[in-house]
Amino acid sequence: MSVFMDLNLSYTADRSALQSMVDTAAHLGFSTVAINYLFEPTAKKKQEIPTPTPINELIDQLPIVQRPTAPEYRSFDLLAVQPTTEKLFHAACMLYDVDIICISVTEKLPFFFKRAPVNGAVDRGLVFEVSYSTAIRDSTMRRYTIANAVSLMDSCKGKSVILSSAAEKALELRGPYDVTNLGLLFGLSDGDAKEAVTSTCRSVLLHAETRRTASGIIYTMRSCSESSCQQEAPPPSEGEAPAAKRHRPALTE
Repeated sequence: MSVFMDLNLSYTADRSALQSMVDTAAHLGFSTVAINYLFEPTAKKKQEIPTPTPINELIDQLPIVQRPTAPEYRSFDLLAVQPTTEKLFHAACMLYDVDIICISVTEKLPFFFKRAPVNGAVDRGLVFEVSYSTAIRDSTMRRYTIANAVSLMDSCKGKSVILSSAAEKALELRGPYDVTNLGLLFGLSDGDAKEAVTSTCRSVLLHAETRRTASGIIYTMRSCSESSCQQEAPPPSEGEAPAAKRHRPALTE
């Protein structure tokens, strides 16, 4: 069974608050989380894309997976867009080299989801993200969240959908089984709701990896320096078993 994932925890400069959110997510049962950096471009002037703080400087003692992408987004593991018009939604589904298409939950969408671009996004391996934290903060946002989510489910039939928190503080997080119950409210089936916080999230991570490895065909890595390459492992002592056959100590928590 796939592990539970929340691929949208809002970034905050307050390190203790961010640590609290990650700790809370772990206690609730999530094994993987993603820190979300929000960038809103404007037409008035050109803006510089922010560079995320290295995760090992934010949180200690956690296994980290990082995937470089295009040069301007090299520091980001996952790429997501939130289109606000029908034209942008169609372009995101059919053209943009991203991993996630976020559905707005703070206002009523000015367009309807058409099956052609939705099916095109699914065929390209993209997923749609619905977040729930705004529904906790405000009753009006709750109506928008449910209405937009139900409209999406009518078009995609509950496939290629992930549910995330977009939490700004630890109190806005909910456990994975509570999130799957929210999925039922959004129009997902029981099986699709569970996949929305497990296997579909894993497929997003694999899709992001294909952008680095040329669709999984080619994998490149930095070569080692001459000094490190010249260092050889010391020969095993007489009578010592090979490394592959040595007894491995059990891991303890």
